[in-house]
Amino acid sequence: MTIAISPKRTARGDFLAGAKLGVPVIIASAPFAILFGALAVDNGLSVGEATLMSAAIYGGASQMVGIELFGHKIAPWLVVFSIFAVNFRHVLYSAAVGRRIGHWSFVEKTVGFFFLVDPQYAETERRSERGERVGFAWYMGMALPIYVCWVVESGLGAAFGRLLPDTKALGIDFLLPIYFLGLVMGFRARSFWFPVVAVSAVASIVTYRLVGSPWHVSLGAAAGVALAASMPPPAGEGKGR
Repeated sequence: MTIAISPKRTARGDFLAGAKLGVPVIIASAPFAILFGALAVDNGLSVGEATLMSAAIYGGASQMVGIELFGHKIAPWLVVFSIFAVNFRHVLYSAAVGRRIGHWSFVEKTVGFFFLVDPQYAETERRSERGERVGFAWYMGMALPIYVCWVVESGLGAAFGRLLPDTKALGIDFLLPIYFLGLVMGFRARSFWFPVVAVSAVASIVTYRLVGSPWHVSLGAAAGVALAASMPPPAGEGKGR
């Protein structure tokens, strides 16, 4: 006798599986969400404006760059261009993830791309490489808790940031870089992983020293992409697809 599993139950299980993957991200990003809220208020934004910025933009690095530039007499186009430079990697993310979610509807893709942050991209790639289907329920199970916590924590940082201790003094500001390092190490089995990572790292460091932030993010990524594109594909790749 075969017992059928209802689609609702399957979707619920996928959602919970995605939510479990979001827990480490929530913990690692909390200090930065709170820090953003506090810095936003220090730069002239109200608590509501800081919270709305997190809800509408949902890009930690670009939000930080934005509030730093808003307080200076800088041309609007330069602010937009700087934020674009920081977030350019998301163009690459969307191109890669787009191949994994071709079975989604247009509305689902639109919603999914809004929530496409770094950890979301990495876990989506991992799931696909394991041969598992990237379903909308699983994707949103990871995305929604991270997003909600980011917005709430930004609001808390804006409201009570001055009462909180310095995250750098406590050392908790190092949680997110450690988490991202773990994501990068998770792809170490890929062909040419080490040379691509090494070139990206060197290019980022050199750019940071010579040009400064935020250009090191995009130029470091561009150097890694250029190297990967110049290398021949691994044997057998692209066959049977």
